[in-house]
Amino acid sequence: MEPNFEAGINIAIKIPKSKYEKTVAFYRDILRLKVEEIDIKNPTISRTHQVSFGNNVLWLDCVDNYTHSETWLQLTVPDVPEATNYLLAKGVETCDEIEEIPENMHWIQDPAGTVFNLQERKVK
Repeated sequence: MEPNFEAGINIAIKIPKSKYEKTVAFYRDILRLKVEEIDIKNPTISRTHQVSFGNNVLWLDCVDNYTHSETWLQLTVPDVPEATNYLLAKGVETCDEIEEIPENMHWIQDPAGTVFNLQERKVK
């Protein structure tokens, strides 16, 4: 059976520390979107802000050792192990070492290097 992938609501922008304050100010002060700092305990992310971005949530993550920004996306599936097996059969490996993540999720990348968080879809 082939899994049904759907885009999730979360989008994360991994931002170098040197550009973080100006980036937060851009979304808050220039675009005037709702921006809220959220406490985070993560070994690779020093700060994060949640931005209401239409029907999506945009996460502005400060990553102290990055030199350029990256955009990470969310994919949801009904069954993570089934989707993982499908992806592995298609030659798509997980890359969970890039950032700490709960055991019931995985990181994957497309051929261009875009990172996706693969997680179980919440039943509505």
